[in-house]
Amino acid sequence: MLGQTSRCLTPDSPPVDVPEQNRGTDPTVKKINPRMACQSVSAVMDEQALLGLNPNADAPYRQRVRLLSRLFSVSTDRGRCSACRVKLVIVSLQALAYFEQLKESQDAWEVCADALAKGIYSDDHVKFFCFQVLEHQIKFRHAGLSAPQQQLIRETLMKWLQTQLMNAHLEKAFIRNKAAQVFALTFVMEYLTLWPKFFFDILNLVGLNPHGVDIYLRTLMAIDAEVVDRDIVHTPEETRRNTLIKDSMREQCIPSLVESWFQILTAYQRTHPELTCQCLEVVGAYVSWIDLNLIANDRFVNLLLSQMSMEDLREEACDCLFEIVNKGMDPVDKTKLVESLCQVLQSAGFFSVEQEEDVDFLAKFSRLVNGMGQSLVLSWTKLVKSGNVKEAAETLHAVEAKVPLLLQLLVHEDDDISTNMVGFCYDYLHVLKQLPQLTEQQKTNIEAVMLAVMKKLTYDDEYNFENEGEDEAMFVEYRKQLKMLLDRLAQVSPELLLEAVCRVFTSTMQTWQAAPFMEVEVAIRLLYMLGEALPASHGAHFSGDSAKTSALQDMMRMLVSCGVSSYQHSSVSLEFFETVVRYDKFFIVEPQHIPNVLMAFLDQRGLRHNSPKVRSRVAYLFSRFIKTLHKHMTAFIEDILTRIQDLLELAPPENGFPALLTSDDQLFMFEAAGVLIVSGESPVERKQVLMKSLLTPLMDAFHLLLAKLLQETVEEHQAILADCLSHAVGFASRTSKAFSNKQTVKQCGCTEVYRDCLQSFLPALSCPVQRGVLRSAVRSFLHRMIICLEEEVLPFIPAASEHMLKDCEAKDLQEFIPLISQITAKFKCQVSPFLQQIFMPLVLAIFEVLGRPAEENDQTAALEKQMLRRSYFGFIQTIAGSGMNEVMANQGAENMERVLFTIIQGAVEFPDPIAQKTCFIILSRLVELWGGKDGMVGFPDFIYKHIVPACFLAPLKPTFDLSDAQTVLTLSECALTLKMIHLKRGSEFIQFLQHEYLPSLRVTPEISQELCQVLQQPDIKVLKNYIKVRDFLIQSCFTCSSSTSLLHLFCPTSDVSLMTPSVCRRSSREPSCDPGPPPGLKDYKLSARHTGTQHSFRNCGSWRTFRSNRERSDGNGLEVQDSEQNRDQILGDIKGSGLDEQMA
Repeated sequence: MLGQTSRCLTPDSPPVDVPEQNRGTDPTVKKINPRMACQSVSAVMDEQALLGLNPNADAPYRQRVRLLSRLFSVSTDRGRCSACRVKLVIVSLQALAYFEQLKESQDAWEVCADALAKGIYSDDHVKFFCFQVLEHQIKFRHAGLSAPQQQLIRETLMKWLQTQLMNAHLEKAFIRNKAAQVFALTFVMEYLTLWPKFFFDILNLVGLNPHGVDIYLRTLMAIDAEVVDRDIVHTPEETRRNTLIKDSMREQCIPSLVESWFQILTAYQRTHPELTCQCLEVVGAYVSWIDLNLIANDRFVNLLLSQMSMEDLREEACDCLFEIVNKGMDPVDKTKLVESLCQVLQSAGFFSVEQEEDVDFLAKFSRLVNGMGQSLVLSWTKLVKSGNVKEAAETLHAVEAKVPLLLQLLVHEDDDISTNMVGFCYDYLHVLKQLPQLTEQQKTNIEAVMLAVMKKLTYDDEYNFENEGEDEAMFVEYRKQLKMLLDRLAQVSPELLLEAVCRVFTSTMQTWQAAPFMEVEVAIRLLYMLGEALPASHGAHFSGDSAKTSALQDMMRMLVSCGVSSYQHSSVSLEFFETVVRYDKFFIVEPQHIPNVLMAFLDQRGLRHNSPKVRSRVAYLFSRFIKTLHKHMTAFIEDILTRIQDLLELAPPENGFPALLTSDDQLFMFEAAGVLIVSGESPVERKQVLMKSLLTPLMDAFHLLLAKLLQETVEEHQAILADCLSHAVGFASRTSKAFSNKQTVKQCGCTEVYRDCLQSFLPALSCPVQRGVLRSAVRSFLHRMIICLEEEVLPFIPAASEHMLKDCEAKDLQEFIPLISQITAKFKCQVSPFLQQIFMPLVLAIFEVLGRPAEENDQTAALEKQMLRRSYFGFIQTIAGSGMNEVMANQGAENMERVLFTIIQGAVEFPDPIAQKTCFIILSRLVELWGGKDGMVGFPDFIYKHIVPACFLAPLKPTFDLSDAQTVLTLSECALTLKMIHLKRGSEFIQFLQHEYLPSLRVTPEISQELCQVLQQPDIKVLKNYIKVRDFLIQSCFTCSSSTSLLHLFCPTSDVSLMTPSVCRRSSREPSCDPGPPPGLKDYKLSARHTGTQHSFRNCGSWRTFRSNRERSDGNGLEVQDSEQNRDQILGDIKGSGLDEQMA
């Protein structure tokens, strides 16, 4: 049938997928050409075919089928217009919908089975669809079938297979694949119970008929995919079933299957090479779990070796031998197997790889050799661990004997062949590393591997440096593997590696003018790679071991003095600068070479190279070079600044000419310029002049561009101008990274110039267009100035804050809050008046943004609001943690109440453990500040009425997941809050818990006393562990989501009605007729409105707090909703779970 597709099909459309359930794991999915489908569509939509698939169709259905058939016959006329083709699409989709309904039908599969058994339809797509219907029935409804129906499936498959034996032509490959999958599914369902003779029945039927053998082999591969393939994830039940199937097959039929494979390989190796290749693939797939002796014997191995000489079979034969070698077995037996195989291969001439011209075969053969080598190394490792010295020595000798072949393949000009040998080579070097002493032959092998690696590191002539594609990316990855070998060589014998690299490097540098670029590049690359292969602490390669130091110093001296930096190839230029910066400590030892290297950086060899790729990388490397060696450049500072002046210009957006450096590259240049100015030994006045000359052009350009932006009306041009303005601010900000605690802005006399920058950049905050880009840039600059200018920045903060709070979005606020938090943490009491002034406007702006309606499925808006809540709570935490309690205290009682209740709500209500943790940290800090005897008036009542219940109610939430690490941290902060309350209130808190709060929850005296005793322990870890273990036990014991809470732990009474205590004031514990909340817990609603309106919490009179009714809340704002019905649900869940009785 036609593939179902969401796009229109035309005769010229590309192939489309055939639909299939679980198609991601269905290897039988093929492509159908719509042109072919159009030509055969009359057969697909044949009226009798459709009616035959639904013999019980009523009159309306028959009429509809006739109509579809007529429309389809019209549509398939090639001479028809495009409108008729549209009809084709419509009719096809209608037919597909019918076919899908048929697949879901309870009895339609029997019609399809009959059609397959009798060969009613000739159309391939109808056959395929019939197999799909049958597959769906077996996969999802097999257990519900009666015995006759299951027998019908078996008979259908065998009859279909029998018809294949008599057909003159094979079915299409996608039909054979689907049939094999159906056979495999039937096997999996019935082999252990209903069809134990599955394989014998098939073998007896097909014999050596090539059509039957094809289906048989495809079925075996489908069974491997269903039962053995480790890449497919199976349930534990499926895994147990598959294990039983394999055990049963080993006992009953594997010898017969192996015999059939041998017969197929023998009979068809010359007449049907495609069947032979299929059979070899089957042998390779099954050898991993069957008895190896059935395959690893003389007749099979000799057959496989003979097939390795046949052009059509040799690659599959190699793969089959690889699977045999890879089978897990005893190390001694594995060594014997590999050695016997190697002897036969060598005697047959396969080890003479230099005479082999078939690169594809060599790729397979190298994989086989790599597998044999790694198997021998693994055997040696096991034998050494077991103490079997004799066998280990023999195995090591076997490994050594493979090294010449390893080297031949490793240096092969084809990188795929070489890549296949990296694993064996790496493992062999690992073996040598473990040996106490190396023999001369082993040292020779190491040198040979070194030379091979050096040779293969070389670029070839076809590498495209300007437009790197897939081939280039593959070579880069291959180079990384070779680097691993080089690092391993350094671990085995660093002296030999250093000597070899010195030899290659010296000879190449002496003749670099006449050498091809690939040789020059790889010589410098080897020197560069030594820096990681021979690591040194903090890059100190030029101190310590004199031999290593001397060799590296000689090579670096030659590198910077031989003139190779002038080589006209981008790869050599890049490698030169990379190596110079890697070994920048060399110039501390020999600073006389700095001028020459600086000139290389500054002229056409570096920053002015004709390759943009080189210029970009050199800009970064130049910055690193300057930061490391600035102390040795005092004499060149002004000369360097003069030479790079044109690279520090802000490129005007309308210029039209490509700049030498991108804006990102210029950031490194400005940072380097700043380091040169700040770190030099010039007097303060000179530094001030130099910094002003660096930043004044930026400020001038900023003024002009901002004025132009205000006049620009084209949005695209506005965006370009805004980016340019942002770059100007970023460049100025980057120069400030040159300052440090030892060389501050003030000490260098640069305060005035940065204040001028602030005055120049701040007007951008009031720009009505492109606000996001401009605000982000100026905000980042303010962050830097808070660090660099310290108190000098404070006069600019109020005006900047006022502008950034106007017309702001969630993201703007989220990014602005860290700025205020940074100011708060750094200046503390100095900014207290400013914070008191800005506190409520900022809070109200946050409330206003959070209160904006959003689409229910708008994940971006939801995430932005979640991050804004986190930022809001983080801001409160910064204020509380800085000890500036007067900022909140001076906001007035009503505003104070609003803020406090948002913290309570954040701790309990929102399913965000990060925000909850922050809220409990705030509550703990507020208790520390205001909860003592001399604390804020009325705050102790707030503690007992709201903070204490919050500590018990937060874990009540279904979203409080103790398997989440952040939630565990939240629980710890909750415990710390309780501990802080005890520290500040002492025995009063204990009495409140024992005599008022916990009894109001009907907690037994024993548990109440236990909790109070834990609270009084001096070690906070005791309380944390107590709460964590108690809550974890409850969550582990009960499946009801609402029962996972600390509250349940402390409510063990079997009388659920007692779980609804009255409103208990501290002065009275008499229950009332109307059940109320826990002590002091009232219902409050925070209404987030626009700035300037009143925000208040309203007492709603019953227990509805902190349990939001999510069906009636969009979750966008800081809002507590009524939830009486949730309270009843909680109580019902507690009773239903049996928790009350079990805990009593």
